[in-house]
Amino acid sequence: MTMTLYHCLSARSFRPLWMLEELGLPYALKVLPFPPRRDAEAYLDVNPLGTIPAFFDGATRMTESVAICQYLAARHSPRQLNVETDEPEFGPYLNFLHFGEATLTFPQTLILRYSRFEPEERRLPQAAEDYTRWFLSRLRTLEPLLESREYLCAGRFTAADVSVGYALLLADDIGLGERFKPATLAYWQRLQQRDGFRRALAAQQGAAVDQGVPTHSVAQAAGPLY
Repeated sequence: MTMTLYHCLSARSFRPLWMLEELGLPYALKVLPFPPRRDAEAYLDVNPLGTIPAFFDGATRMTESVAICQYLAARHSPRQLNVETDEPEFGPYLNFLHFGEATLTFPQTLILRYSRFEPEERRLPQAAEDYTRWFLSRLRTLEPLLESREYLCAGRFTAADVSVGYALLLADDIGLGERFKPATLAYWQRLQQRDGFRRALAAQQGAAVDQGVPTHSVAQAAGPLY
């Protein structure tokens, strides 16, 4: 049975899309306008939360982007994109996997909300700047590691790099890429050269055009979310 991913361009759902392309797995891609709970109400029948992603693999239903990455890596890429429990860097792998979402992506959602998504009278420039500094201060903790490593852990590209890599994609989209430190910037450039990453970009663009969905990214979305 073909896996199905519900996706908005360059939203968190890009993580599982990137994983699917890295793994070369067959899947169906359903692209929605952002935010779908406002602009595609029928999606609430698929995911009552109204959030992206929604992922289906047979009877399995998942809505958390990092959890989907972990699921795909464990099921389809043992000792490759997954780091196993008996490997020395299993702990760091899990930490970086969740660091990408909980520590790096979370503040960016607040930057977007208070600088772009809220109506003009509700925007909070100081809050957006504070969370920008928060994001950059936490991103800098990767710099010493990336000065001596090509990827985050286990001596290879893993799902943890997909998780953190998406946070860098979003940061670049909202204009923070120019503030990356040198090793982090080099790491981001390496990730963008991966065939799986490039295929994921092409897949979302092609599916959006085919399905009649605007091709702007989440960071370019306009109007209130709620």
